[in-house]
Amino acid sequence: MSIRRVVPDIKSQHLAESRAFYVDFLGLELAMDMGFVMTFVSPSNPTAQISVVRDDRGSTLLPDLSVEVADVNQVHKRAVERGPEIVYPLTDEPWGVRRFFAVDPNGTILNILSHLPAESK
Repeated sequence: MSIRRVVPDIKSQHLAESRAFYVDFLGLELAMDMGFVMTFVSPSNPTAQISVVRDDRGSTLLPDLSVEVADVNQVHKRAVERGPEIVYPLTDEPWGVRRFFAVDPNGTILNILSHLPAESK
């Protein structure tokens, strides 16, 4: 299995303050802002990233960690075969990723994803 990057997903009810903290204080660059998730990237190491996910204390399941893999279908097949709990099904998202959520033995929710080819978006 080829893992491309691992990104912590920080739950936040303070998105504006989080943006200021990671950009102004740490010097990260805002690479993506979809309103419900922001990803910050190191200007010197683009694989060093942090995502902040809006937590509205609702029923929406939020991941703790995102793992980008080369082939999410292969990893999903392994998950089905090996039995970790899948709490969000394999889904093509409108923002261009295919993903599912699996739970590790500690209860940590992993967002396991691959980017879709440009023609699939």
